[in-house]
Amino acid sequence: MNRLKTAQELFKRERRPGDLVFAIAFVLFSLFLLWSLPTQAPWREGVKLVAQPALWPTISVVGMVFFAGFHCLGSLCSPRIHGRLAEVILWVRAVEFGGWFVAYVLVLPVVGYLSASLILAVALSFRLGYRSARSLLSAAALAVVTVALFRGFLKVNLPAGSLYQVLPDGLRAFAQTYL
Repeated sequence: MNRLKTAQELFKRERRPGDLVFAIAFVLFSLFLLWSLPTQAPWREGVKLVAQPALWPTISVVGMVFFAGFHCLGSLCSPRIHGRLAEVILWVRAVEFGGWFVAYVLVLPVVGYLSASLILAVALSFRLGYRSARSLLSAAALAVVTVALFRGFLKVNLPAGSLYQVLPDGLRAFAQTYL
C-alpha cells in the first residue's frame, strides 16, 4: 500500500468555478500584507520575543501566505471546471452594492441624512426590481422611520446637508436638527 504520489495526486481536490481566480487573488493579497507588515507592526529593539508587537501579526500573515500558496497550488493541480467567468461576474455584481453605499456616504453631507436615505432606499428598491408604487413608498417609509429612529430616539449626530443653508432661518434650524 505504500506508493509515491505525484504532486497532482497529492493536491487533487474538487474545484469550483472561480476557485483559481480566488486563490490567485488571495495569494496576492497575502503577499501585499506581508510586504506592508514592517510598516504596520514594527519589531522593537530590546523587547522579548513574546512581547513584540509584531510577533502575532507576523505569525498570522506568514501563515496566511503559506496556506494561500498551498490553496493556489491545489487549484492549479485540480482539473479545470468551466464557469469561471460567470462566477467572477457574480462577484463583481456583488461589489455594486458597495458602490451604492459609497455613493450614499458621498451624497450625505450635501443633501442631508433624510434626503440621502430616501434617495438610497428608493433607488435600491428600484434597482432590485421592486418597481410598484407600494414597494417604492414602503422603501421611502422605511427610510423615514430609520432617520427618525437614529436622529430622534438614539440622538445620533449626523451631518446636516449643505443644501440646508439655502433654507429660511426657522426651517434651516429645524432641518439641521431633525432632518
